[in-house]
Amino acid sequence: MKLNYKIVRSPKRKKLTITVERDRSIIIHAPEGTAEETIRRVVESKRQWLFDKINHTQKYQAPHAPGKELVNGESAPYLGREYRIEVTETKSGMVEFSRRFMIPLIQQSRRREVLRDWYLNRAKETILPRVKRYADALGVKVAEVNIVRNRYRWGSCTVKSNVSFNWRLIKAPMFVIDYVIVHELAHLMEGNHTPRFWNIVRANCPTAEKAKAWLKEHGQILEEEV
Repeated sequence: MKLNYKIVRSPKRKKLTITVERDRSIIIHAPEGTAEETIRRVVESKRQWLFDKINHTQKYQAPHAPGKELVNGESAPYLGREYRIEVTETKSGMVEFSRRFMIPLIQQSRRREVLRDWYLNRAKETILPRVKRYADALGVKVAEVNIVRNRYRWGSCTVKSNVSFNWRLIKAPMFVIDYVIVHELAHLMEGNHTPRFWNIVRANCPTAEKAKAWLKEHGQILEEEV
């Protein structure tokens, strides 16, 4: 079966990503100058994933009236699992989570924004303590840790020993989060991806290869907007 898709190129984009819109249309976001053949190969490599996405019976319901978006029954990822979204009354008037995402009715029009804020707060609560734990284990000093809204990198570090992590990581399984944390902290000991660097990563994160494979296969899911 042929996959139809639209290509959107941008000089500011550094990597190629694929998104599936609510109408099941496929959009390829690519750096300016990316060859058609390169895009075709990437699409082919994600063929099964794309078919699964466009045939998702919960996420892609019949089109709604213009200006309306019904979210009950949709799902969103958290720590590697998908959880249903329910628009309902909540005691706090804010997004709550208990084996499902509960978005208050008064916030329905801002669903994406409030859920994104919830993710950001959970990322801070989850990632920051784990950075300290791994930094202590590695014996490295971290000057500052930040959770950022970077869209193109999972983590980064600077020569001043500051490390940053993408809030979207909170959607991934914990072993993936741990891998990214160890990866960035290892750069404080070895700046390049040398054999010594990878030895440090594997010694402190036995599931590193599994995490790398997970990110390669599921990275586009993390990059999707809520």
